[in-house]
Amino acid sequence: MAKESRVLTGKVVAITGGGRGIGRVTALALAREGARVAVGDLDRGAAEAVAAELGGGALGLGLDVTDHAGFTAFLDEVEQRLGPLDVLVNNAGIMPVTPLVEESPDSIVRQLEINLHAVIHGTQEAMRRMVPRGTGHIVQLASLAGRSGFPHLATYCATKHGVVGLSEAVSLELRGTGVEVSVVMPGLVKTELTTGMPDARGVKTLAPEEVAAEIVAALRSPRFDVFVPRSSGALVKLGAVLPRRLRLAVVRALKADEATGSADRRARAAYEARAAASAPAAERERSAA
Repeated sequence: MAKESRVLTGKVVAITGGGRGIGRVTALALAREGARVAVGDLDRGAAEAVAAELGGGALGLGLDVTDHAGFTAFLDEVEQRLGPLDVLVNNAGIMPVTPLVEESPDSIVRQLEINLHAVIHGTQEAMRRMVPRGTGHIVQLASLAGRSGFPHLATYCATKHGVVGLSEAVSLELRGTGVEVSVVMPGLVKTELTTGMPDARGVKTLAPEEVAAEIVAALRSPRFDVFVPRSSGALVKLGAVLPRRLRLAVVRALKADEATGSADRRARAAYEARAAASAPAAERERSAA
C-alpha cells in the first residue's frame, strides 16, 4: 500500500542561498504548497526581494553560512517569527571552475567552508531543533558531482562527495527519530553556476524548476536519494558496479565531461568574481589568525 503523501501547508521551511537560482525557485514552489518560507542569502536585498515575491508573511534575511553563530541566529529568528523549523534546505554553494593545479588556496578553503562546513553546521542545528520534536526534514543540495568526478571541478566534487557521505551517516543517526534526510543530486542546471558551460552530448541541462519539483516531491514522500533527472540514478547505480576503465570509457563516449572541462572562462568571469566574494566571515577569520 502506497504511503500517504505529506501535506506541506503550514510547514516552516528555511532555505539557505535562496536569493537566486535553485534556492529561489524552490522557495516559490514551496510557497505555492502553502509552506511558510524563510529565505536566507548573503545578498540580503536578493533574499528580501524573493520574500516579497512570495508574500504571505515570508521572510527574507541576510545570511552568511560561513558565520556559524550568524547561521544559528538566522534559524533562531525564523523560529521566533514563523514557528518551529520543519524543513531546512541546505542550498547555499559555489562552483568555481578551474584546473586543480591552478586553484588558489583561498578558493579551496572558500568551497570547503560554504559547500561542506556550513552544511555540517546547518545539519547539526536542524537535528538539535527537530529531534526533540520527533519530526522534521533536512534537504541537502548535493550534485551528481557528489557521486562522480568531473575535470576542473576537483574541489567542488570533493565537497559534494562530503555532503553525500555526511548525509548517509546522519540518516543512520536519525533512524527512528522521525527526522528525514534527502540528498538532491542534479546534473547541470541552468543557473549562474553553469554560465559558460557548453552542452555535452547525452547530458540534459535542467531548468531549476525541475530540481524544485523533485525537492517538493521528496518532502511529500520522503526518500534519501533524489536524482534529477530521475533517470540519472540508474546510470549512477550502473556506474557503481562497472569496472573503472569501462566506466570512464562510457563517460568519454558520452562526452559527459566536456561541459566542465571546456567552460568559457570569459563568460564565467562575473560569476567567478561574485563567488570569490561569498565567504567573508571565513576569510576574516583566516586573516586574523
